[in-house]
Amino acid sequence: MNLYTAAQMKEIDRQAIEERGIPSTVLMENAAQALVREVRSLPIPGPGFQQDGPTAYLAKDGHILTQEEQAEFWAMRRRSAIVWCGPGNNGGDGVAAARLLLKMGWRVKCVLVGDRERMTDDCLEMERRLAEAGGMLEDFDRSWEEHLQQYMGYDVAIDALFGVGLHRDLEGDAALATQMTRWGTGWVVSADVPSGIHADTGDVMGAAVKADVTVTFSRGKPGLFVGKGAVHSGRVVVADIGIPEELYPEGACSTVLVERELLHLRRRPVDGHKGDFGRVFILAGSRGYTGAAALCARAAVRGGAGLVTVAVPEDVYPIVAVKCDEAMVQPWAEDDEAVVEKAKGCDAALIGPGLGQGERAERLVLKLMKELTCPVILDADGLNLISRHINILDEREPMTTTLTPHDGEFARLSGCELPIRDRLGTARAFAERHRCILALKGHRTITTAGGACLINSTGNPGMAKGGSGDALAGLMAALTAQKAADPSVLAVWLHGRAGDLAAEDKGEYGVTPSDLIEQIPYAIKELI
Repeated sequence: MNLYTAAQMKEIDRQAIEERGIPSTVLMENAAQALVREVRSLPIPGPGFQQDGPTAYLAKDGHILTQEEQAEFWAMRRRSAIVWCGPGNNGGDGVAAARLLLKMGWRVKCVLVGDRERMTDDCLEMERRLAEAGGMLEDFDRSWEEHLQQYMGYDVAIDALFGVGLHRDLEGDAALATQMTRWGTGWVVSADVPSGIHADTGDVMGAAVKADVTVTFSRGKPGLFVGKGAVHSGRVVVADIGIPEELYPEGACSTVLVERELLHLRRRPVDGHKGDFGRVFILAGSRGYTGAAALCARAAVRGGAGLVTVAVPEDVYPIVAVKCDEAMVQPWAEDDEAVVEKAKGCDAALIGPGLGQGERAERLVLKLMKELTCPVILDADGLNLISRHINILDEREPMTTTLTPHDGEFARLSGCELPIRDRLGTARAFAERHRCILALKGHRTITTAGGACLINSTGNPGMAKGGSGDALAGLMAALTAQKAADPSVLAVWLHGRAGDLAAEDKGEYGVTPSDLIEQIPYAIKELI
């Protein structure tokens, strides 16, 4: 899915209205209809009611309703919505949605948060149409403590406070209103972007609505899928509102949400042998961190590499050798040059997991980075070691080095502050500056190279365990050695998908990196 920035969407809207002659109120009505379609499809009562289970059943004639009686009650009940509107065009979408729901028999409360003097012409027009239908756009009651009940008890809260153009922190009534969308137990549905979420970065601007569903108009926006925006957006529905397809220029998007349809793996030739499927060299492991080397090796084998060699320090060689059946484990040669020569015979090198930051490890990493011409993946201590020699990235051929940091490691590499408010922009700038491929790990891992950013769509919290990153690094090395198309992007998606399959089998709490690795072949099968 191509993702468009706020500035791009503003320009496309302008072209549709000014150059194609599409009335802005028509686009607004289409947006409102999309909102209403999604609102009407929601099961009523909302998620809070369902979560409470039997304790939420309603008393009737001295007994507790059965599930069948409760379903009948809610089917007959008049549904209700509170619509929170700002004075801009996003608010106009909400006012129009309120009118449509009112005409469908819903009980609707429509609230304006902001100055009436700042209402746009389109928002004013939607207020006029709402009044004609018998509704009213009420001013926000600032004495809300005394009138708590008037903002509670609705099946659905529609957030139409602010759209994609918000660039300042919310405060005062606006910040309060974002919190009040969550009052009660109903659903929260946001129009275009949850209010308070930056449409481009996903950053929370002071306060933000946390939606169950976000109906975004025309195209997806990056902020819905990265940072806190990915948490606050809930389920994202992209709705067509009538803007012509040709107004979305090809190649204009530098940010893409990676979904299964974008990926593929070629079938293996029937007459292939192990040498055809890539040789992987792994420099990893140290005392206390033998598992990192073993997990990398196992993931590389499961990822299809023909030959996997793991070089480890002499003192941990027996331990790692016992853990690895399919990979070849070798102790470090006394001569650094011998280690480098071994790596030069491979198609991809993975450096760093569990390596430690000792003097020899640092010397070996720098020597490998300078002398290897094959693709190199740097992870864990490999990243920490080169953070002291960051210019070494610039000395390698462009796009032959892949870095896989989490936010803490990336802060050491780049010098950025934590937390990272704009993960997309910061990652893109670093990768462009150092001519490398960067996979910034975390919720919705971002892979970027050459200015393009690809946001991953797979994975779950069960993967937040030590060793998951080692599995990703090994899988990435295997796919790189096999010369798969976009191996870093592919590895991130497959890694997340394998984690999802493992969680489906064992649950998020108990799933381990080993469970994830065992699911890699099944994730791969989905792409062939």
